[in-house]
Amino acid sequence: MSFTTGGSRWPDVWLAATARGISSCGNFLVTSALTLALQSAGAGGLAVSGLLLAATLPLVALAPLTGRLADRVDSRVLLIATGVGQAATCLALAYAQDPVLVIALVALLATGLAISQPVISALVPAMVRPEDLPRAGALNQTAGTLGALAGPALAGLLVGQFGTRVPLLLGAISYLSLVAAGLLVRTRRGGRRTPAGVTAAVAPPWRLRRDPLLTVMVGSVAAVVGAVGAVNVIEVFFIRETLGSSATVYGLVTGSWTLGIVLGAWLFARVARRLADDGALLGAGLVLLGGCGLAVLASAAVPSAWLLVPIWLLGGVGNGGDNVFNNLLLARRVPEAARGRAFAFFGAAAQGAAMGGYLVGGLLLEVAGPRTLVAGCGVAGLLVVVALAWPVRRAVRAERAAAVRAATPAAVAVTAKPR
Repeated sequence: MSFTTGGSRWPDVWLAATARGISSCGNFLVTSALTLALQSAGAGGLAVSGLLLAATLPLVALAPLTGRLADRVDSRVLLIATGVGQAATCLALAYAQDPVLVIALVALLATGLAISQPVISALVPAMVRPEDLPRAGALNQTAGTLGALAGPALAGLLVGQFGTRVPLLLGAISYLSLVAAGLLVRTRRGGRRTPAGVTAAVAPPWRLRRDPLLTVMVGSVAAVVGAVGAVNVIEVFFIRETLGSSATVYGLVTGSWTLGIVLGAWLFARVARRLADDGALLGAGLVLLGGCGLAVLASAAVPSAWLLVPIWLLGGVGNGGDNVFNNLLLARRVPEAARGRAFAFFGAAAQGAAMGGYLVGGLLLEVAGPRTLVAGCGVAGLLVVVALAWPVRRAVRAERAAAVRAATPAAVAVTAKPR
């Protein structure tokens, strides 16, 4: 694998993280503002569902294309072009009136996100030494998470005061952060270039299925997200109707999971630096996924929404830690030239599973109560984790056996030296 062989470029890491945080805030600001606008205008559930689908589907459907684009085109060119394109699209959204046009422009915005995400994710490992990657990854993840936390809150405030146009114009400005990052970040990858200070390794074309450890990791995350993801649809009915809480309490409760992700990223970044064994990272990630499922199950028993805050905070910590472990595994095991594809594929697997969870959650709400469904999501998540224990153990054993076989010739050569 290829990392920088000189000192870590922390200014580049901070620039990339800042651009991700600001553009992430813009993404959630735009989507939340449009959702509120559709609801206020009396649009039905079909229009809102179409909007959310348009904001997610390109991340899944275009992953093979955008991942290859991230690996084959200069990262500076991609960041500048994507930032300009998203800013122009958002500017058009601010003045669009037809709902079909709005949904089409949202899909175009999401296409830009499908490009910028793997570009930034693949750039970070090229900016730092291997031992600094957990910290750099945590910083990048924290920025994106804080942006996701701030965007909806800002949308609610601005839409209530100024209508939809002002938040959309601010969203357009936020995408220019990608242009600034493209111009200012010194580290570059993609195209024919090898990042300065990075040692390129000649390797056969990368395929996920050739790496059992990564295959199990991606499958595990997708399976658990699919099993638990329905709670994202159910939670608003559980908190507002079953527990009788206000919109403010709902925002605080849902924000506690996001805050937990930030805390978990920094907490487990320290742990990740000490785990040199990739099998240990995979096993620890599965345990953290089990903790997320347990938090969802425990939340079904609470009599008050305020008790959800510490439970979901702990669930978010596990979520953030698992994200750090997964990103570190991808960076360690995927050749530098293929990291864009790897991060795009991993993101598409998680987003696709989440979309399935959203659909299931909406359907199940027609036949069961929110508390029962929250409990069902938690149980489903735990059952999936238990079912995954065997394939994870088998992949870890195969990985360690391969490492022993690779080390055996060296040991023989040492003992065969002439006395």
